[in-house]
Amino acid sequence: MFIFGSLTKCMEKIIKENNIEKYSSAFTLSDMEIFIYPELLQALVLANIMSPIIWEWKKDPWFCDIENKSFNYKLNRVKQYIMERTVFNLDLDTWGLTTKETEINRFKNIIDTDILAQSNALFGYEGDKYYFDIDIRKHFGLDKYSNNIIPYWKTETIEAMMAFRFKPNYNIAAGECVSFSALYAAALFILAKIPLEDIFLISTPLHSQNFICQNEGVFTNNRRIVTKKMWFNGTELSQKARRAIENEKITIVSNLSGYIHCMYHDATINKAKYEYFEQQLTNFLKIDFSTEVFLNFIRCHSQYQYMFQYHVKRKQTNLYICLKDIFMRETNSKNSFSNESRNALLNEMPNHLFSSYPLEDKVLFNDFEKYIEENRIITTCKAKEYLLNNCSATSSKKYIDSMFEEIKTFISTTPHLPDKSKTYIPTTPIEISPDMTQNDIIQYLKSIREESEVAELSFYVYRDMNTIDWHPFLKAAWQRNPVSVKGMQNLSVYERYEIINNMNNVSIYDGNRISQPDEAWNFGTGDGIEKAILLANTLINIDNHKDFIIYIKDKQVILKSNTYGTFEFDTKKNIQLPFLIKCNKALHYDLCVNYVNF
Repeated sequence: MFIFGSLTKCMEKIIKENNIEKYSSAFTLSDMEIFIYPELLQALVLANIMSPIIWEWKKDPWFCDIENKSFNYKLNRVKQYIMERTVFNLDLDTWGLTTKETEINRFKNIIDTDILAQSNALFGYEGDKYYFDIDIRKHFGLDKYSNNIIPYWKTETIEAMMAFRFKPNYNIAAGECVSFSALYAAALFILAKIPLEDIFLISTPLHSQNFICQNEGVFTNNRRIVTKKMWFNGTELSQKARRAIENEKITIVSNLSGYIHCMYHDATINKAKYEYFEQQLTNFLKIDFSTEVFLNFIRCHSQYQYMFQYHVKRKQTNLYICLKDIFMRETNSKNSFSNESRNALLNEMPNHLFSSYPLEDKVLFNDFEKYIEENRIITTCKAKEYLLNNCSATSSKKYIDSMFEEIKTFISTTPHLPDKSKTYIPTTPIEISPDMTQNDIIQYLKSIREESEVAELSFYVYRDMNTIDWHPFLKAAWQRNPVSVKGMQNLSVYERYEIINNMNNVSIYDGNRISQPDEAWNFGTGDGIEKAILLANTLINIDNHKDFIIYIKDKQVILKSNTYGTFEFDTKKNIQLPFLIKCNKALHYDLCVNYVNF
């Protein structure tokens, strides 16, 4: 006979406040879910900090004595470690597809569809012209589906990122941009001892990255970092890094103190911290006009390189060369025309590219450079005026106006931040420092779970199954894991059981934390409890069969169905309470979770 236990305090809170969608989103972390529930961003960062994985990295000799190094050294050390062990992944197959109608229906009581269309690339947003020039649906491989089909694009925990090495065609970790954003925040906190208060996660409709408010500031961008100098260096990499901030509105800014969101009137971020971030970011995005900045500008705006020629003297001979030829050579050289290695670069140039006579209709760059250097601090207006007054090259002169309009944009970007005229809701501060140990942080977060929803959510993202309500986990497992269903849809129940049972029997999560069905399926490995839930996912979504129970007894996970019989799996997990997961025919994609004594 089953004796049903009482609901946990956390479970009562979730059900009472109708937060089931939010808490179930903590397990799937799709781009849409994070957009709706921005508190999940910091919850993911905290979950990654609680995870043992990055703490293990700390033992690597690569990080020996890192705490005594400079800020830039720390950043580069962490960046290089991540770059060598990860790749960027944003395919449609890993986490599967959903529909616009499904997602809008889930959040119909929260969402303003007009604002959604202005803020989400898959619901009508067209902020970054680059992506829409190339057709965004075609760019992401969605053109083969009807317009209502959209990807889940789930954000990976650190465990799921590391588990990509088990997938075919991968041999290292992988993740999408939000995953890298959360990974960098956790890694910089643990390895470089950068306080979370200085790390701001920034989301735009098409991208996520972090801004670190130390020194001049720095962006973490997927696997890379971008300093202020790099931001203005005119390389292809920096132009890609600039694109989101230059062209898109920032929908979410998240910090340890809370978040601010373009769609919500209330903000939980500390207002003073947000204003500090705004000022730091604004300063980062501006630079004074100089020769180096000008050259960096025309490096990435090659149409203006034809306007200029450069004069050099070799063996008392005057020679002239077009800047276009110089920059073409620079792309395959370690030297640069815009710094002290200029002469080395010019010495690499083939003789046939030089002319003994001034090139026709081109501005002599030497004179323009001399004017800028002599005036030290110069405005773009003064530089433009000089060129207009001293340019005898007729064909070049007509491009000066348009060139300087683009220069103004290049040297000064105004970020499209969420309006700070919000109602700021005070929340319980989360006070963790880089000097705390992993266990100290876990125990501290446990102590504030009832006062801090972000702390509470972090244990859901972390999958601490002995202290959280299972109901949101299973709701997510059986409603938003389509890849395993698609992978086994043409197999019988017994064929599915054989495949699942023969998978590697190791969870990607340590201890009593467990994966979602598509995590186990994608990475081909899972503990017995994960395998039982994976098989149940196929019963519900392939066979429309909900009349089954799952329970654990004597290190065996048993899935029992009146229709299909009994399926057993071995488990190494030590779930504290025996439990029964029960479904019946009257429930449509729903479930009951009951803790039981046998």
